[in-house]
Amino acid sequence: MSDDGPNDSPTAGRTIGWGVLATGKIARKVATDLALVPGAELVAVGSRRPGPAQAFAASYGSPATRAHDSYEALVADPAVEVVYVASPHALHLEHARLAFEAGKHVLCEKPLTVTVAEAEEMVALARQHDRFLMEAMWTACHPVVRAVADGLRAGRFGTPRHLHAELGFVVDAPPEDRLLDPALGAGAMLDMGIYPLTLAHLLLGEAEQLTATASLSASGIDLDIAVAGRYPGGALATMNASMTSWSSRAASIATDRGRLDLADFHHPTRATWTPYDAGGSNDATSVAAQQDVVGVEPVIGVGYGNEVAEVGRCLRAGLRESPLVPHAQTLTLMRQMESVLASVGVTYRPSPLPS
Repeated sequence: MSDDGPNDSPTAGRTIGWGVLATGKIARKVATDLALVPGAELVAVGSRRPGPAQAFAASYGSPATRAHDSYEALVADPAVEVVYVASPHALHLEHARLAFEAGKHVLCEKPLTVTVAEAEEMVALARQHDRFLMEAMWTACHPVVRAVADGLRAGRFGTPRHLHAELGFVVDAPPEDRLLDPALGAGAMLDMGIYPLTLAHLLLGEAEQLTATASLSASGIDLDIAVAGRYPGGALATMNASMTSWSSRAASIATDRGRLDLADFHHPTRATWTPYDAGGSNDATSVAAQQDVVGVEPVIGVGYGNEVAEVGRCLRAGLRESPLVPHAQTLTLMRQMESVLASVGVTYRPSPLPS
């Protein structure tokens, strides 16, 4: 098939046809928000078996949404302009390759792959086929996170000195589940730790040093991991991810003028800025009036809709990567995760080449 995808010329306001590859939990969440995005239409879904694809299309699509019983049929669908790859981490490169070779653009669920080498290969494939590629790191597209980052860069909140973020939940699943199976890219860092690590990168800049400690399973994956980092200007960060405990999902950024709090940084509706009086102490008498920090744009659904909207904006503009989630940023975070995991004894084998 030609590398010229459907509706590939930049046209403001045109509808983007989406295909969803794989029908798991995250695909259902993204499809729910996709339905709320103007100019985005779920035109097809693909699964390895016909039943799940048909059920997904009936639940999240329209009567016109097609259900394909193979990924090859999905990427060959002429109405699909961009494929959302929602398969397990270790299969991302294989499935993105299918999409690129069929002339489709790709939004790939995070992490992009399980190794840096595979991530670099995926980026190279996108460039080879002249297709758009974005990691589905929706945090970087979230209006509230963007508002906090913009405010920090502008100096409105003072100089950041420390960030803390944590994300985790109890994984009660069989060993073959994608969250626990090393062959599928399981582990707390790749599935959960990527979020606090990304938040620190967005708000503080590129890490200068990262150190970690972890608790490993018998199969060799990280069940719990704690990371400490030093960032530009001497700012520090502490970041936790857990598959064995219920995290607060909170984040806070302490500055020399006050504190920014996100009660649930994973799905924020606002941030709270608490300024402190100059020369005061860390008690209630020194706290000035709190202020809400919200985004200029609305949050679409629970936030996944904003990454869908960003893909549409980029495609209509003829871009091949998003300025909010550029390839360089994705690769930087992949290198950080691979290095941190190696330091605690976790490595992943490259995915097998497609037959």
